[in-house]
Amino acid sequence: MSYEATIDQAAALFKEARRVLFITGAGLSADSNLPTYRGIGGLYNVNETEEGLTIEEALSGEMLAQNPEITWGHIARVEAASRQATFNRGHEVIALLEQHLDHVCVFTQNVDGLHRSAGSSQVIDIHGDVYQLLCTVCGFRETVADYSHLTMPPKCESCAGLVRPDVVLFGEMLDMKKLERLQAEAGHGFDLVISIGTSSLFPYIMQPVIVAKQLGVTTLEINPGHTDISDLVDLKITERAAVALNDIYARLTAET
Repeated sequence: MSYEATIDQAAALFKEARRVLFITGAGLSADSNLPTYRGIGGLYNVNETEEGLTIEEALSGEMLAQNPEITWGHIARVEAASRQATFNRGHEVIALLEQHLDHVCVFTQNVDGLHRSAGSSQVIDIHGDVYQLLCTVCGFRETVADYSHLTMPPKCESCAGLVRPDVVLFGEMLDMKKLERLQAEAGHGFDLVISIGTSSLFPYIMQPVIVAKQLGVTTLEINPGHTDISDLVDLKITERAAVALNDIYARLTAET
């Protein structure tokens, strides 16, 4: 099937859908010039960090507790790559679709906050938000625009406890309230489930697509590469997220 044909087919799916779930990963934010974390051009496409650790060890909850300087050094690298970034056309289209559909839910692995910046109102950021800071001692929360003013590792102004970003580090549990919210959303049913820009390596990222298939819900993947769900979905668009979403939206709005 040609690219144009897949775009036409995807637009037709959106035209018929009422409740839609987007599952998004780093590939969506790549069009905002943010690097992905793995692969060519990724922040962590090497086997070891400069400390001789795997990135999973450096960015782990255990390392944060034992040696916060190492963990914060790599967290700051992620934030520096995100700083000054703005949402791209892909984020914008997902937000604009709220005007055309009854309900749009975004389940994202990204910690850059760009979905909300673009205007999406129903975002489940399962890995957290790098700009939300949390004191590990007193629980004080703060939202920051960037890390440029922070001392490393940052300390709480109230109690001098260690501050961390409210993100899920390697080895840590996911936020059960966010998973419960996804389950509640799924309980209302979806007409269309779309995976965008994620390698779908984690079971909790694959599961919504697998469950949708089992329930007979149409599934779509937008990804320039082949992933673990590429052979499962009903329709695959092999293109960058922003390009494909813009083309889909142009078709959709031309028909309404």
